[in-house]
Amino acid sequence: MKPVLEQIRLGTSQSILAFRYQNKCFDAPWHFHPQHELTLIEESTGTKFIGDYVGPYVAGELVLLRSNLPHCWKNQVEEGRQAKSIVIQWDKGIFASIPELAPLLSLLRSASQGLLFAQEDIVELLPKVRDLPNVKGHQLYVQLLSILLQLVECSYTTLSENRFLDDLPTEYSNRMSKVHDFVGDNFQRKIYLKELAQLVSMSEQSFSRFFSKMMGRPFFSFLNEYRINIAGRMLVDTDWPVAQIGFACGYESLPFFHKQFNKFKGESPSKFRKRHRG
Repeated sequence: MKPVLEQIRLGTSQSILAFRYQNKCFDAPWHFHPQHELTLIEESTGTKFIGDYVGPYVAGELVLLRSNLPHCWKNQVEEGRQAKSIVIQWDKGIFASIPELAPLLSLLRSASQGLLFAQEDIVELLPKVRDLPNVKGHQLYVQLLSILLQLVECSYTTLSENRFLDDLPTEYSNRMSKVHDFVGDNFQRKIYLKELAQLVSMSEQSFSRFFSKMMGRPFFSFLNEYRINIAGRMLVDTDWPVAQIGFACGYESLPFFHKQFNKFKGESPSKFRKRHRG
């Protein structure tokens, strides 16, 4: 797997980049970069890909990523709603390896799997994160360090099963980025393995091995997980009947849809809808 290498040009006079993103969609492909990253989702819902993890995201999520961890967010494009986020990226090594910062350095090592912080723990931190794009010079360094030290005390969920500590092999090119985009465009219909294999110029057998090695599970397990995450959002956000949602997510058999939903969500679609609508 070789996600796209994103060149972040910080230069000699700047080691931290903090900015607001706002557009119709999150258009960055599945990519990685040598900088660490802290991302706050301000608006939109969709699916996040962090290393070998695939799962839904909602507004208010704060995610910490170590350098070289492949990632992207794919939002559900909705009329009148934009994809908004605040992103902070910084060079490795800007925080000294001293005893006083040992907990922070440990947190950054854990972030090689991607960390999703508990929303109830970060409420007081969010105004500070939102303010970072407005801060310049040494104050940006000081405020980012303060936020990261406070995150050390927050609960979090680890996302990716695998750790991504180093650059990924160049021979894999941008195959996984193509696969993610293809699934996002075609999950509503039956997908054949030969389509994916042709897309990335591999045999079906080679593609199956490649995908399982990179994502830690066979392609069709990944596809079902992706579809069920979409179905979960539709159960919460729409009044469509359960059967209609199942068919809209690419399932030709309603019993199989229920089986897969129970597998990934631990409950039936109806119970999931009732619980999330409160």
